[in-house]
Amino acid sequence: MMDVAIEFRDVVKLFVSLDGRKQTVLDHVSFTIPVGKTTVIAGGSGQGKSVTLKLVLGLMRADEGKIFVNGKDITDIGGRELEDLRTGFGVLFQGSALFDSMTVFENVALPLRERTKKTEEEIKKQVIETLTQLELAGHEDKYPAQLSGGMQKRVGLARALQLNPEMMLFDEPTTGLDPVMTQEIYHLFARTQALVGYTSVIVSHDIPKVLNLADHVIILNDGKADVFESPEEIQWSGKEHIREFVKTTMGQIYQSHLMEK
Repeated sequence: MMDVAIEFRDVVKLFVSLDGRKQTVLDHVSFTIPVGKTTVIAGGSGQGKSVTLKLVLGLMRADEGKIFVNGKDITDIGGRELEDLRTGFGVLFQGSALFDSMTVFENVALPLRERTKKTEEEIKKQVIETLTQLELAGHEDKYPAQLSGGMQKRVGLARALQLNPEMMLFDEPTTGLDPVMTQEIYHLFARTQALVGYTSVIVSHDIPKVLNLADHVIILNDGKADVFESPEEIQWSGKEHIREFVKTTMGQIYQSHLMEK
């Protein structure tokens, strides 16, 4: 039986506009995300991809249904319990969310200084090891503005890894990068996931490139979720909206290619 990292069980999330109109983004959605694998959440703009990550992190609350992380119901938790849950996640958002006034070293060291009792010597050793792994050695005294977009993503990933997260959440992680850098970042994600072994959840519009990383795919459309055990399964779906998704984003015929890890 597959070990489950995250489970959505009959989850509903809706928003109400200022004029009182309701928009149901997730309409009784159920799916599971397997432990130690890479799951890609895809779909058009406004279909609930980023909302899904915010629900997992407790940044939003489900209106109905249950959400489980490692078998624990997190639907209504708060306070210290929610903070403890979040320490199990590493998060990389679109803009990397680096602090401009802090050097690369200081940005990466921040979670260790705030969340652990490690000595400065221990922190320095861990940060330098991570920067070396991510090919950032020699850049620790630079500021974010001195780095390329791709290097900023690497620094964001380095910081997210400092607390040894069981799960990494990536929200449109290649936004603003050119195609070559996008491919390089995806290779980096694949290598890091293989090395560390965390559960990876990637929200992206970057189809089909991102599907080369995927073990498992969830496509959100019109409030519903279609789950595929592999990217190859998508092209064989008989559902019209999935067939249209394949045609517009992946071409008439799609075949994934294994990435070097």
